Amino acid sequence: MHYLFNSDKGEIFYLKSLNDLSNLDISKLLWLFNDKKLMDEKVLNGDFLGPRKEMITPWSTNAVEITQNMGIEGVLRIEKFYTYQEDTSFDHLLNQKYTVLDENTLNIDKKPEPIQYIDDIDGYNASEGLALSSEEIEYLRQLSKKLNRKLTDSEIFGFSQVNSEHCRHKIFNGVFILDGEEQELSLFQLIRKTSNVNHNRIVSAYSDNVAFIEGPEIKQFTISRPDLPTSFYEKKIKTVISLKAETHNFPTTVEPFNGAATGTGGEIRDRMAGGKGSFPLTGSAVYMTSFTRLEKDRPWEQFSNRRKWLYHDPVELLIKASNGASDFGNKFGQPLINGSVLTFEYFTPDKKYGYDKVI
Repeated sequence: MHYLFNSDKGEIFYLKSLNDLSNLDISKLLWLFNDKKLMDEKVLNGDFLGPRKEMITPWSTNAVEITQNMGIEGVLRIEKFYTYQEDTSFDHLLNQKYTVLDENTLNIDKKPEPIQYIDDIDGYNASEGLALSSEEIEYLRQLSKKLNRKLTDSEIFGFSQVNSEHCRHKIFNGVFILDGEEQELSLFQLIRKTSNVNHNRIVSAYSDNVAFIEGPEIKQFTISRPDLPTSFYEKKIKTVISLKAETHNFPTTVEPFNGAATGTGGEIRDRMAGGKGSFPLTGSAVYMTSFTRLEKDRPWEQFSNRRKWLYHDPVELLIKASNGASDFGNKFGQPLINGSVLTFEYFTPDKKYGYDKVI
């Protein structure tokens, strides 16, 4: 079943449910959707802009959860659609144009592709951009022999993810040999050595996905009893401050708003999950991109022509990423209070250097 709710602003809510909704459920939804009205029509023809049906939006996930908390059963998905104008710009990765809204609009009729058994692991690595090393490819070959069968595409792809530098930190934990001499410490050990030598106010470091330092004594405005309606009072508490740095480089490069938003989310998640739990206070954001070429009085940006970007140009990336990081933080009461931007490119006769993948 599906229901359409519209407003005078050209916005349409498309609700998909398992079964018919009762009059009580409809009245709850009208209250929830505020200015929306339930449409009598089940089919709308025209030009509309909405999310790709294969991608459930975070907004829909939140909206469905709200309906569940209101006692409305059977709601599967709620998505926002807009009347499309010819001059409307939109992100083709996330949204698409529709000419009709009906019962099949959000139906996903794609079937999984058949499993592929890979003959040439080296070739598959190159064609799919898995960045497997020669040692990893040889390991997979030996594993295939041990299992007495070819490995599947999903197995090789899965291995490339779980054994990636992002997950394993093979370089940071690796043995370094400089000028033929093996170094005493790995990169990670060098980083950790700073806190061992200068412990200062560190409470905890490198034992969780967040670090803690001693904070000041403050007055906390709190309740007398957490389990009953009760009065508030002030009490002195000794604080511990959580510190977390989160990088979300490639996701932000591909989809700036949500990539940066989930970067903020990962940082908040790790700090709230550390120790006995905490609450977010403030955040900071740092961006490093290639040249924006916004101003003509920057001669260092004019030595080369504007390039064609695989995903997003630096200006679009900075605007959307900044909005995304702030948006997610605001939902948890964590504003971004400072940050920095660095742009860099350097060309030689043989190579081009730049932050094409945003940092």
